[in-house]
Amino acid sequence: MHTCDLLLAADYVLTQDHERHILEDAAVAVKDGLVAAVGKADEVRAAWAPARTLDMGGGMIVPGLINSHSHVSMTFLRGRADDLPLMQWLTEHIFPVEARLTPEVARMGALLGFAEMLRTGTTACLDMYLFEEQVLDAARTAGIRCMGGEVTFMFPSACCAGPEEALQRTRAMAERYAGHDRLSVCVSPHAVYTTTPDILSRCRDLAEELNLPLHIHLAETASETEQCLSLFGKRPIPYCADLGLLSPRATLAHVVDVTDEELELLAQSGAVVAHNPSSNMKLASGAARIPAMLQRGIPVALGTDGPASNNRMNMFTEMGRAALMHKLSGGDPTVFSAQEALDAATLGGAAALHAPGLGQLVPGAPADLAVLSLREPHMLPMYNAVSQTVYAATGMETRLTMVAGEILYMDGAFTRFSYDDLLREADSLRRWTLGRA
Repeated sequence: MHTCDLLLAADYVLTQDHERHILEDAAVAVKDGLVAAVGKADEVRAAWAPARTLDMGGGMIVPGLINSHSHVSMTFLRGRADDLPLMQWLTEHIFPVEARLTPEVARMGALLGFAEMLRTGTTACLDMYLFEEQVLDAARTAGIRCMGGEVTFMFPSACCAGPEEALQRTRAMAERYAGHDRLSVCVSPHAVYTTTPDILSRCRDLAEELNLPLHIHLAETASETEQCLSLFGKRPIPYCADLGLLSPRATLAHVVDVTDEELELLAQSGAVVAHNPSSNMKLASGAARIPAMLQRGIPVALGTDGPASNNRMNMFTEMGRAALMHKLSGGDPTVFSAQEALDAATLGGAAALHAPGLGQLVPGAPADLAVLSLREPHMLPMYNAVSQTVYAATGMETRLTMVAGEILYMDGAFTRFSYDDLLREADSLRRWTLGRA
């Protein structure tokens, strides 16, 4: 018999393995932060002697969800500017407050956002914001996986005097977190309309020099396309392709306004698209052509975007809304199925973070998982576990969230920080924001 650190037993396990096996009356053995075994509960119990056993009867174990595009610190702006077009929202309400952002506010906002993610079964995210060093520090406190990058603009920000300093900070963070087991760094040019060709080229060069991923907002709206055409004579996708930004190291957020020819460019590039359905709907940016992307083999992940343009950092919300919006926009109830939505939130997210071991529960994979209660009235009766996860679950059924074999949230309690202290900090965030609005 083998020894392990923990054995989790539940009614169902969604493995998200290559065959998408769903196991009933199953168990997961965890050892040294990895999945040691997955199988029928009796068989796993017979083969493994755990230091601790958790019987999650009436529960379903799922791979930890992955948020592939976030600005997690923006919890401090949640609900401050709603029901506005993207450019008006940014220039009149977001950028002016962000101009006076402090490292302390960035860290407090990030920890609040990470608490929301852990509470709703998210175990990893790809983030872009100001004072990203503070975001990664909050991620370290929470225990969540985070790939972060200091956002690079052509103009000064509260954090950086200009693009040179943003890239210097990115380089320093990359050196600091090289080899870290949960934290990593990417290069993060904001968008084509807030940078220049020279800045984007320098971002590309830094990513290539340090072998880092690159994360950018791209082709988010028709107005962005018009602006790119006016400034650079090209649409956003060809513009970035000509600058060498589209490659397997790139994660592209939104990608709403694209042509068939541009989809072919994306398919050839190997870049990952981070789809943000709630944000795109709220800002009326449009419905990204996700079914067409999948048909062409373009990797698709899901993200929440920031809590100021979504209001939630809940990946269960994104799965359900993504599946529904594409059925409506395409007039076809068969497109973007529940399984495809779950794939985007797990395996697609792993591709976006360049961490292929994530998003699945198979031997040797990181033990990143969540346990959902199946005893809630809206989770009964059970016919199809994937359907229940995407269409019925809200995220608040999450009983347990684990990263690298470490339980970070369980039955109302966070293990790495005081939630009561966080509540007090959230109130101070509100007062700070109101004082600068």
